[in-house]
Amino acid sequence: MKSFGKLLTLCALGFSLGTLAQNSPTISKVWVSDLGNGQYKNPVLDADYSDPDACRVGNDFYMIASSFDAVPGLPILHSKDLVNWTIIGHALKRQPPFEHFSKTQHGNGVWAPAIRYHAGEFWIYYPDPDFGIYLTKAKNPTGPWSEPILVEEGKGLIDPCPLWDTDGQVYLVHGWAGSRAGIKSVLTIKKMNTEGTKVVDEGKIVFDGHETDPTVEGPKFYKRNGYYYIFAPAGGVSTGWQLVLRSKNVYGPYERKVVMNQGNSPVNGPHQGAWVDTPTGEDWFLHFQDKDVYGRVIHLQPMKWVNDWPVIGNDPDGDGIGEPVMTYRKPNVGKSYPIATPAESDEFNGNMLGLQWQWQANPKGIWHSITNTGSLRLYSQKVPENAKNNWEVPNLLLQKFPTEQFTATTKLVFSPNQKLENEKVGLIVLGKSYAHIGLKSKGKEGVVLIYGESQKASDGKPEIETVIETPIPANTPVYLRVKVLDKARCQFSYSLDGQSFKNFGEPFQAVVGHWIGAKIGLFCTRTSQINDSGYADVDWFRIEALP
Repeated sequence: MKSFGKLLTLCALGFSLGTLAQNSPTISKVWVSDLGNGQYKNPVLDADYSDPDACRVGNDFYMIASSFDAVPGLPILHSKDLVNWTIIGHALKRQPPFEHFSKTQHGNGVWAPAIRYHAGEFWIYYPDPDFGIYLTKAKNPTGPWSEPILVEEGKGLIDPCPLWDTDGQVYLVHGWAGSRAGIKSVLTIKKMNTEGTKVVDEGKIVFDGHETDPTVEGPKFYKRNGYYYIFAPAGGVSTGWQLVLRSKNVYGPYERKVVMNQGNSPVNGPHQGAWVDTPTGEDWFLHFQDKDVYGRVIHLQPMKWVNDWPVIGNDPDGDGIGEPVMTYRKPNVGKSYPIATPAESDEFNGNMLGLQWQWQANPKGIWHSITNTGSLRLYSQKVPENAKNNWEVPNLLLQKFPTEQFTATTKLVFSPNQKLENEKVGLIVLGKSYAHIGLKSKGKEGVVLIYGESQKASDGKPEIETVIETPIPANTPVYLRVKVLDKARCQFSYSLDGQSFKNFGEPFQAVVGHWIGAKIGLFCTRTSQINDSGYADVDWFRIEALP
């Protein structure tokens, strides 16, 4: 077998990209990787698409990422040139077990997945560290995706990747989560049935990284020129390196080589990702960089093979250990394609939410609707009884920070239930601490403008609320804004005319979530039960450059 990528080009495709159910490509106002001169800059995605994996089918590239407890989960991105990406769907509309994920499960859920194209179908293997390794399949990357099935049940099974061998055997490599399994820094290969739907043995540890490669995880499995290859990150998310193992025997022994580290580049911990090739025969590697509050962003590195070892990035001293490039020529894919970026802003003019949005748990059908007047209607939902703040509220509608600095503005009209007090709607920046600006109903007293903040919300610390302005006339459009400044400082402001914005307070310092970067979005809540909720009509949500 010459390479896994070239094998994909032989697959008969049962779909055309022209039939994909996606919006027209959009161009971000805050981050574009394509420099327009035949070159690109890293990161190609300056947003939190952590633990990426990718495959090529014909002239099309598909990438997926971990999604933890965000729903819909397992985002699917598409590109023609590895630089310009769009979101085309999600493989998980709801996350199983459904009742478990009806509540927030920060840091749990979908960890590092793998995507492959085999026998005319897309296969995604993904781990849930508390339940096991799942499989979902689809003939079309936009779906429908099959209901996930457990390939192997168990705790601490993480980061799976399949390999269909030339002799008909099917294998699965995976790592271990020490928090659940009581062991980590080892990689295991197991046999699956010929259908690829069930693990059939206990497996064999093929690599132990305790001495040289602590926290080895995230393995990706390939075969090339008679060698089995395992690409795996090691050394920790923010400080590690990219490791490659090779052997002529699937169970080893495996030779070890570091093929990329930070070197003299500004890219810390460059590792964990996917090897892909182009239709013209070039090799490339997609990987993440941990940027703390901004999450794990995606870089694209040139790759070449030297003596059957991959060299990733720039190798200035010729030792076979590459380091990340910051700008480089775009991949040669045979032709040029238009600039495109993942969706960010949303005018809510269609009949569905934009694909950039995710809830903080499995959604209920009564959380929102799209009105026939072109707005998103958010119905207030009662916060869980045990929720100490918004960290535990499931109906937060969020998206990733699109880059390091930007402005987010939304226009909405609040229509609370007049019999209720304490209905709220607002614009929120969420991490382990959070802040929001919004509107709150006071029953017969009307609606007031508020600012809320919870430091160490993930530890159960209460939200401190401040009234900014009172009263706000009923059915008045209100514009809420946050400017995300340098170092993730967030300046909140508001306007009643959409022109003149008033800042409130000092900038809030955004912080990370659980395994993820900070997010931004909307919420609509209440604290008591009623026979009919109030609601807010959100006219639009726009991401723009700082003025």
